[in-house]
Amino acid sequence: MNGTYLVTAYADKDQVKALGARWDPARRQWYVPAGRDMAPFTSWLPEGAAAPAAGEALAPATPSTPASTELTVPQKGIALSRLLAGVTQAISEAFKAGVWTLVEVVDTRVRNGHVYMEVSERDGNGAITAKATAVIWASQANRILPEFQQATGAQLGPGIKLLVRARPVFKPQFGFSLEIDAIDPDYTLGDLEARKREIRERLQREGLFDLNRLLPRPWDYNHVLVVAPEGGAGLGDFEAEATRLEAHGICHFIYAYSRFQGDGAAADIRTALLSALQQIELNHPWPPDAVVIIRGGGAVNDLAWLNDYGLVRCVCELGIPVLTGIGHERDNTVLDEVANARFDTPSKVIAGIEHTIVKRTREAKAMFEFVTQRATHSLERSRRMTTQIYTAVETGARQELAHAKQQASAWLSELKLDAAYQLRVAAETSQRQLTNIQHLAQQQLHQAQRDVPALMSEIRAEASKSLRTAEVLSAAEWRYVAERVSTDLRQQQEAVTRTFDDIGARARRTLSDARTGTQALIREIAGQGPEKTLHRGFALVRDVTGRVITSATAPDTHITIEFRDGQRAAELKGRTR
Repeated sequence: MNGTYLVTAYADKDQVKALGARWDPARRQWYVPAGRDMAPFTSWLPEGAAAPAAGEALAPATPSTPASTELTVPQKGIALSRLLAGVTQAISEAFKAGVWTLVEVVDTRVRNGHVYMEVSERDGNGAITAKATAVIWASQANRILPEFQQATGAQLGPGIKLLVRARPVFKPQFGFSLEIDAIDPDYTLGDLEARKREIRERLQREGLFDLNRLLPRPWDYNHVLVVAPEGGAGLGDFEAEATRLEAHGICHFIYAYSRFQGDGAAADIRTALLSALQQIELNHPWPPDAVVIIRGGGAVNDLAWLNDYGLVRCVCELGIPVLTGIGHERDNTVLDEVANARFDTPSKVIAGIEHTIVKRTREAKAMFEFVTQRATHSLERSRRMTTQIYTAVETGARQELAHAKQQASAWLSELKLDAAYQLRVAAETSQRQLTNIQHLAQQQLHQAQRDVPALMSEIRAEASKSLRTAEVLSAAEWRYVAERVSTDLRQQQEAVTRTFDDIGARARRTLSDARTGTQALIREIAGQGPEKTLHRGFALVRDVTGRVITSATAPDTHITIEFRDGQRAAELKGRTR
């Protein structure tokens, strides 16, 4: 074959091949075919061989075959390979060593251990101002990538910003590219932290940073919205426990799915979150107790997509406590910092929810036992009070009735005494008047007998008249006294009757009031019974004999659980802590 052999090292093989050199397997050496411009190969020419002037071809060598006897036909212009070789030489001369360059990765792919990338530069508005392909050869990738990943926890991927040492290379067959042989991990870490610091400071200036963190923690969990990447491992761990809670009717979970990495992932998460909340508002009577944002672990740059101002502000302004379980314990995003509660992993989020539910259940059980005990005590106390009040009312009524009877008897005795006294006074008065009349008549008779015997008959007549008049008056007086006594006796009897009626009415009113108060008290006591408690969401657990079970230490047995709308049979098994 015709050509000029080169002196190259193994590391130069890709470069000389890109410039157009060929491989001679017989001699195991690279050579430049006859007719090619030798200027790009000056560095690899053997000692003593002079490089031709630019555009001048070197005389062909005859390493293994005789020289060709064909005539050379003059051509107009130069070959494309010569033109591109000149570009290659110019770039090689201008950039003999790598230059530290700031790039943003757009895309990556690995083939045969080589890492091929598309890198770019963006302006302040996010528009691309420069773009190029880059490569990390396998020999370099095996060295620099593990160091970079160990130092930053990040992997090469779209969106990550790097400070790389790159050497521009132009190959006629493949065009322009950058060969990277070093990456500065400090710059990547600084860029990620700077992005988080910028979001954090902006939210603090706007007074939004602590809004969700200061919301009260959910007292209990009945209804939870979960935002996660569909099919993720972290979601699977979460759902394993959440499904168990849902199967027992303890807590209801609504899932909203979104991608969590890649350009636009933060906006997709925010849209999925707000859309789910809007649907919940339309279809449920109350908002969720909490919003859970979870995803499995990953590289730092995979989680960096969540350090987005719009997404973080949405979480801050949400009036519902947000729980995050993103990545692992060492991972941290601004979402974790502004959330109401941050957990290391999705599994720990559901564990925290379960812990709160168990805590509230135990508190509710203790409160139910306390309420039951207090209700029992109140019922017993009310029964005693009712008995005492009933006894007091009955005793009071009996005392009032006895008192009324005594008073009526006293009034009747007094009335009888008064009537007897009035009769006696009237009799004595009549007797005195009769005696007086008799004395007067006798005096007048004696006077008449003494003074005027002639008037005896007149006196007698007058005496008889007076006697008759006295008798009439006495009879009239007697009738008046009798009528007065009868009237007073009837009035006293009517007064006694009215008194008895008043006493009976007062006794009946007292008994009625006591009965009404007793019934109201019994209704109030009955209103404090278990039925109201059951309507608040509690349940009664009874053994086969109907006795209430209040402790987890009860032996294994068949039980009946009483709800507000019926009963269900169940079985107690081994106690768990």
